[in-house]
Amino acid sequence: MNKWIMTAGLAAVLAGLTACNADSEDDQAATPEMTTPGSVSLSLLGRYESDEFGVSAAEIPAFDPANRQIFVVNARKGAVDVLNAADIANPVLLQSLIVESVAPGAIVNSIAYRDGYLAVAIEAETKTNPGFVALFDATTLQLLGSVQVGAQPDMLTFTPDGKYLLVANEGEPNDDYSVDPVGSVSVITLDDQGLAQVSTAGFTAFNSQANALRNAGVRVYGPNASVAQDLEPEYITVTDDSQMAWIALQENNAIAKLDITSATITDVLPLGFKDYGLATNGIDASDNDGVVSIRPRPGVSGMYQPDSIASYSASGRTYIVTANEGDARAWGEDDQTYWDGDANKGFVEEFRVKHLVNVDGFDRRAGDDLPPQLRALGTGALLDPSVFGYCGAIAGDPGECRSDAELGRLNITWVDGYRRNTNGDPLMFDATGTQNDAGTLLMYSRLYSYGARSFSIRDENGVLVWDSADQFEQYLAGEDCRAANDRSIPCRDYFNTGHNEGNALDSRSDAKGPEPEGVALGRLGTKTFAFIGLERMGGIMVYDITDPAAPTFVDYYNTREDFILDPETNLAAVGDLGPEGLTFISADQSPNGEALLVVGHEVSGTTTVYQINQSN
Repeated sequence: MNKWIMTAGLAAVLAGLTACNADSEDDQAATPEMTTPGSVSLSLLGRYESDEFGVSAAEIPAFDPANRQIFVVNARKGAVDVLNAADIANPVLLQSLIVESVAPGAIVNSIAYRDGYLAVAIEAETKTNPGFVALFDATTLQLLGSVQVGAQPDMLTFTPDGKYLLVANEGEPNDDYSVDPVGSVSVITLDDQGLAQVSTAGFTAFNSQANALRNAGVRVYGPNASVAQDLEPEYITVTDDSQMAWIALQENNAIAKLDITSATITDVLPLGFKDYGLATNGIDASDNDGVVSIRPRPGVSGMYQPDSIASYSASGRTYIVTANEGDARAWGEDDQTYWDGDANKGFVEEFRVKHLVNVDGFDRRAGDDLPPQLRALGTGALLDPSVFGYCGAIAGDPGECRSDAELGRLNITWVDGYRRNTNGDPLMFDATGTQNDAGTLLMYSRLYSYGARSFSIRDENGVLVWDSADQFEQYLAGEDCRAANDRSIPCRDYFNTGHNEGNALDSRSDAKGPEPEGVALGRLGTKTFAFIGLERMGGIMVYDITDPAAPTFVDYYNTREDFILDPETNLAAVGDLGPEGLTFISADQSPNGEALLVVGHEVSGTTTVYQINQSN
């Protein structure tokens, strides 16, 4: 049943404001006084502190220019914090918007603002049940209506023309994988009578294409899952003409294309893999060697697996910008019966290389961190010496490849990379490294790690146009990088530090490195800039992406003020930790007349306002 209730004419209001805004933007573009900066840099303008550490008290921000308010998702409260930003340098908490009236026990996952209205994505108390989207008046915070959508609505956005509200329903399974809802995108139509038609764009039509999708590089691998169940929409970006959207399918290392008008998924596009064996794609793969060691790793690939995505136009074409965070499925990891061998209690795909290819086999990890689904495939695994000979692998022995200084500490997925027959079943090998049907060992010819430690630009068909390669880690390890508000702390001394620990050089190198998660785009004059948040190391990378094929680094700014103290017990002193969501505010919408960037920091619980300083 459609439960939508709304003030009459909402869509007309939104569409009308869209037209006015478009006219205004066209006028600005034609105004001679409008300047294009030669470069930009970030500086700290203001901060709201929730005084809550490690509980996601500040995640996704949105800005209301009419009322000069910042909305920010506070996951600890399961609510939206409303901040008074009239004095943008000193945001103050006004109140928290609770969604209990929509569904008891529900929590807020994401928000979107447009022209006086705040849309809220609401997860049901049982996350595998259908969720909700609610619409609030941004001035009075009155609930205008709500509608049921798919399971676990994770992100939502208005289309530029104001006619639709799109919702990414992630549809993750429960912890033991006994319930696995389908992923989908809800397309909510706003009409002139104040009614809404909710259409569901699902993936059921792709169920018969599972093998073709896998062969193309789309990761479809959940236990007993159909394609529709396995694909998990994470994030949405929309074309300027509101006709098409792209949806990030993070765990699946893919993006989907959505025809908005018909509410139809038209394609699922694999993103491919990043070859860490190339000279410009080096990574630091160890958290346990005490040094920064960025170098190529032949035989290792990164799965792009973007979290946030955004899009922009250049030379009449649309390009997609992706923050290549990476994410592993880890369900049931807190249930010891899973680790004791009950595969019905979960599914964990992450494993360290040194445990995967130990000559003593898998059983030495039983009851600890050995996924039972991996154990069902064989008794152990080898590295292909024709690929991994450079680090000491020989037939039947991984050699020094599994040492901490080489690949041993790297977290990879055991699901992909072993040699298979034409049916997709594993080819078996014996202890000498010889293919043998009577053998019990897997042979890995490639290792796949999570994320790409980069951001990328792709065309509208998902084809890679440009990737930042190893620039993030190289910069963080270089002499020029400085952290803290006054840019006084050498980044290299705390390279790949985690966001929830102190004095932890290199602690994230075995996982996803600096972990780019959020991205926001901003247009200044005739240039387009990308702002990328690094979740673990912290800080914001800034690139000029005006030319999609040749972006240039502009700035890095990290307002973490201390890397030695334990942040949990010294929260007030350490500054901002764990950037999650980013929102660009143009100068004409800004309370101080300058372009701004608002960032929700989930670990420090801070909502931070940065000024974008423009120079010629």
